[in-house]
Amino acid sequence: MGGLRRSQLLGGIASTFGLGLSMHSNSHLGVSLAAMVHLAAATEQLTYACDTHYPWKTQDIVRPGVLDFSGGAVTVPTGPGLGVELDEDAVGLLHEQYLACGVRDRADTAYMRTIEPDFEPNTLRW
Repeated sequence: MGGLRRSQLLGGIASTFGLGLSMHSNSHLGVSLAAMVHLAAATEQLTYACDTHYPWKTQDIVRPGVLDFSGGAVTVPTGPGLGVELDEDAVGLLHEQYLACGVRDRADTAYMRTIEPDFEPNTLRW
């Protein structure tokens, strides 16, 4: 939607027209999940369930214990800022993995073709 401020603006537009909102994110770590949780809590028109692939992550850069799921929900962190702390060792480890892997561009089409060989992206519908 364009970030936190644009999402906030969209909430106001949805309110004007009596519409509800939802959010989805499939590739984020704890910092952006914390931001998503705060935005959801502060957006009145966010009346539909939010969706995230975060529970399937095997590594993160925030210290564990704050963004725990319970009953399909995450409690809004109460600490300073977004309420999470960076794990500097984890940041370093993931940075090393990034440097070593050589992947620099998303390859969504290639991934989709492993499932549907004739897949062609159609961004016009977006």
